[in-house]
Amino acid sequence: QVQLVESGGGLVQPGGSLRLSCAARGNFFSIYAMHWYRQAPGKEREMVAHINNAEETMYGDSVKGRFTISRDNANKMGYLQMSSLRPEDTAVYYCHADILAKDYSRPRGYWGQGTQVIVSS
Repeated sequence: QVQLVESGGGLVQPGGSLRLSCAARGNFFSIYAMHWYRQAPGKEREMVAHINNAEETMYGDSVKGRFTISRDNANKMGYLQMSSLRPEDTAVYYCHADILAKDYSRPRGYWGQGTQVIVSS
């Protein structure tokens, strides 16, 4: 009954910016780490950014200095601000979070459905 819902994807020109959002919905106690992954056609899913509940962050090498991950615990939201976008950033972006749901004694990982980002002129 826990869902992650992404939004904010779309078509953007090279050099442009987009902000992805991830809303956590359902019956749960708390959100631990949050992550953004992406998967381009014909490629494996890769980790883009990570933020833990102390708001410490990590980034994949290909996005360092261009992407920023953040979270709003009060509103159960996660964000990925993407700047200086390149055609190679084109992919489906997925939100993942470790959440302690009310029916479970340990946190479990949940995935969103993904949002498409296309960087093209």
